[in-house]
Amino acid sequence: MAQAERIKNFSQSRVMDFITRWGILLTIALLVIGFSIAMPTFRTLSNITTIVRAVSIVTIVAIGMTFALTVNGIDRSVGSAATTANTVNMTFLIWFSMGTSVPGALLAIALTVIILQSVSVVNSLLIVKLRIPDMLATLATMFMFEGVAMTYAGGGAINERMVKPGGTTATGTVPVFLRTMGKEPWIIIIMLVLVALAFLFLTYTKHGRYMYAVGSNSEAARLSGINVQKYRALAYVFSAALASIGGMLIGARVGNAQINSGSVHLMGAVAAAHIGISVAGIGRPNAFGTLAGAFLIGVLENGLIMASVPYYTVNIFKGAVLAIALALNYVRKK
Repeated sequence: MAQAERIKNFSQSRVMDFITRWGILLTIALLVIGFSIAMPTFRTLSNITTIVRAVSIVTIVAIGMTFALTVNGIDRSVGSAATTANTVNMTFLIWFSMGTSVPGALLAIALTVIILQSVSVVNSLLIVKLRIPDMLATLATMFMFEGVAMTYAGGGAINERMVKPGGTTATGTVPVFLRTMGKEPWIIIIMLVLVALAFLFLTYTKHGRYMYAVGSNSEAARLSGINVQKYRALAYVFSAALASIGGMLIGARVGNAQINSGSVHLMGAVAAAHIGISVAGIGRPNAFGTLAGAFLIGVLENGLIMASVPYYTVNIFKGAVLAIALALNYVRKK
């Protein structure tokens, strides 16, 4: 009898271990199969491409969030950083006509990434130096840069041939090569390259391992000789850089800068990064897990929309998926 009980407990443990390790990937597979059976158009190449394209920007922004989670932080300013990057880059191209040549457009992109490091500077000052909790500090930064973007743009969108705040007409254009970068397959390739680079950095470099050490136990990391403040600040540098790339790709996709264009990706990025922690039982923030989390959200959202589920109820399902993913992660820790 005792032997049978031990076998039963062992079997239950193995099943639970499998679910906590592979539950997210299994859920994605079941969703794809279910939606494909219910709606044959779901599995068409055009719809799959739509899902991957929609997931690309969320994944890039979420990878930035992943770096913050690695040091046991969180960056709620990534959405506003993406909006600001889109606005700044579009003004360089359209207001100041830097998009008339490839070198000019590349310079605009580089300047945008550099300027957006002001987000990481503010976050690092508040979090590392003033020791304000990450959640509160980045919430303040989110509002701050959301306001900066709207003020800089004059409260409106940035479009080609628009009337600028000074009353003159903008003569610049968004270059063709940049618009191409915002479309498939290039936007997908950019996403995959950034995911791979983030994975290699976090897994195979000493700096990535130090960031994990800081996130696991900052005091033990400090006693081991790791500069905790440096690596916490570095996480927000990466977060701002990836958010700025995501923001510029939003602009490349639509050819303009809209108000709060990046902020709509914040919750998707938060969900993807947290869901990714439980993928494959890794139990820590990681790039490929974040990619899987983004795909889970993307497949679920696309399928529900195709099934004519009211748009205002989609967040209920997304929130439920996030809650289940977090439960899997914390159950495994116990």
